[in-house]
Amino acid sequence: MEAWRCVRRGYGRCVVGRGRYPMLPHHQKSLGRDWTTPWENLQRCCWNRHISSCMRWPGHYSRAPYPYFSSRHFSLNWRPPCLFESRTQFQYWNWRPENLSQTSLIHLSSYIMNSEGDEPSSKRRKHQGTIKRHWEYICNRNKEKMKILGDKNVDSKCEDSENKFDFSVMSYNILSQDLLEDNSHLYRHCRRPVLHWSFRFPNILKEIKHFDADVLCLQEVQEDHYGTEIRPSLESLGYHCEYKMRTGRKPDGCAICFKHSKFSLLSVNPVEFFRPDVPLLDRDNVGLVLLLQPRIPSTASPALCVANTHLLYNPRRGDIKLTQLAMLLAEISSVAHQKDGSFCPIVMCGDFNSVPGSPLYSFIKEGKLNYEGLAIGKVSGQEQSSRGQRILSIPIWPPNLGISQNCVYEVQQVPKVEKTDGDPTQTQLDKTEVLVTPEKLSSHLQHHFSLSSVYSHYFPDTGIPEVTTCHSRSAITVDYIFYSAEKEDVAEKPGAEVALVGGLKLLARLSLLTEQDLWTVNGLPNENNSSDHLPLLAKFRLEL
Repeated sequence: MEAWRCVRRGYGRCVVGRGRYPMLPHHQKSLGRDWTTPWENLQRCCWNRHISSCMRWPGHYSRAPYPYFSSRHFSLNWRPPCLFESRTQFQYWNWRPENLSQTSLIHLSSYIMNSEGDEPSSKRRKHQGTIKRHWEYICNRNKEKMKILGDKNVDSKCEDSENKFDFSVMSYNILSQDLLEDNSHLYRHCRRPVLHWSFRFPNILKEIKHFDADVLCLQEVQEDHYGTEIRPSLESLGYHCEYKMRTGRKPDGCAICFKHSKFSLLSVNPVEFFRPDVPLLDRDNVGLVLLLQPRIPSTASPALCVANTHLLYNPRRGDIKLTQLAMLLAEISSVAHQKDGSFCPIVMCGDFNSVPGSPLYSFIKEGKLNYEGLAIGKVSGQEQSSRGQRILSIPIWPPNLGISQNCVYEVQQVPKVEKTDGDPTQTQLDKTEVLVTPEKLSSHLQHHFSLSSVYSHYFPDTGIPEVTTCHSRSAITVDYIFYSAEKEDVAEKPGAEVALVGGLKLLARLSLLTEQDLWTVNGLPNENNSSDHLPLLAKFRLEL
C-alpha cells in the first residue's frame, strides 16, 4: 500500500528509468523509452517499490493515478496486474489479474503523450545512424547568380585568381558539460552514455580534425575542459587559441582558434556584455574579436577581423540581445577600421539565439532596424506568445553605455591642434562618432557593415527550414556565419539564391539538415554527433 500511496501522490518523475529509485535493470533502461518487457521481469523490478518510477503517464495528466498499459497487449476487461506482495486489488479497475499471464508484455509507451514538455512521436529513440552532410560549392560566374553544384569536379569551374587567399571557417557550439547537466530535460531522448564528456569530447575533436578548418569559432567552451583538454588538443593540431570566459560564475565562454600556418595574430579584443553601471546589462554573455594577418609572403594583404559571440538565450529579453549585439558591432567597428576609413573583411560567427527573419537577424543583414512599437519578445523570433510583452523603450540602452545608435563607440569631440605653415593654428576634429541630441530619441539602429549569411536557411526546392540545433524542446536555426560582402538583388521566395560580389567571396559551405533528418538519428547529441548544435563550415576567398 505504500507504493500505491506513492502513485496517488505522484511521487517521482514519470519517465522510464528516471524516478526516486533506479527500478529497471540497466539492459532494459538502455532499450529506450518505448519498449516491452516480460511481465515477470517488470513485477520483479517493481516489487515493493514506487511504481511511479517505472511507468509513464498518458494524456494530459503528468501525474495520472494509474499506470498506462497499452491496449495492444491487454484486454479491456482485465484488472490491473498485481505489483505488490499483498496482491491487493485496486478498486479503480475492472481488470482481472488472473487474465494477465506471466508471459504477457507490459508496453511502456512514450509516444502517446500530449502534456506540455513531452516529445512528439518523431522524437522516439531511433537506431544509431550517421548524419550525411555534403559540400555545396558556390560559383559566382559573371556576377549573375549563385550556383550550387555537386561534389564532383567543381573547384575547376569556380572563379580563380592568382592574387587570392583562400581559407575556411568553422562555427561550433560544442555544448558545455555543465550546461548539459543543468538542463538535462533537453536531452531526455538521449542514451545516457552519449552525454558523458569522456564520450563527447573525442567525437568533437574528431569532427574538428576531419573538417580541418583554418579558423575555429567555438561557443560554450567550458573553462576547465579548455585548459586541460581542448586547448592542448587544438594546439597539437597547429592552432593558436584565444579564449574569453563568461563573467560572473558562468563556467563557459567563447574561443577563437586559428592555424599558425595561415594567420598571424595582430590583436585580441574581448567584449564583456555585463556592465555594472547599466542595469539593463546584468547578464554574463561575452564576445571575442581578433584581428588576423594572412600569411602571404609575396603580397601585402588586408587584415581579417574575426568575431565570435554567444548572445543571451532568454526569448523575452530582446532588449538585452540587441544591446549585446550593438556592443559587439561597436568593437568590430573599432578593430576592423582601417586608416583610409574603410573596414577590413569581417567574419562574424556565433550562437545568436535568434531565428532567420527575426528583427535581430534582419538588422545584422540589412544594417538598419526601426524598433518603434516592437515587442520585446519578438526581437529574436523565438517567443511565440505575445502575452505580457512590453514595447522596446526608446532608446533601448542608456547614453552612459557609450555606444551610439550607429553601433560605434562614442567619443567626445576632442580638438587636435596642429601647427601649419601660417601663424594661426588649425583645429581639426577626430573622425569619431558623435551622438547628437535628436539621435538619443531615435528608434533607428544602424551599422556600417554589409553582412551576408553563409546559409540561406531554407532548402530551395522545398522551402523546408534548415536547422542548426536540435534537442527535446526545439529544432531551429540560431547559429550563423556572417561575412562582409556586397549584395545584389535577392529573390523573394524562401531559400532563394543570392548573388554575392566584392568583399569576401563565399566558395563553399557544408550543407545543413532538416529537423526530420536529425530525428532519424535520434536528434542531437547522438552516438556520432556530440553537441546539440551542428558545426557550421564555410570556405572563403579574399581577393588581394
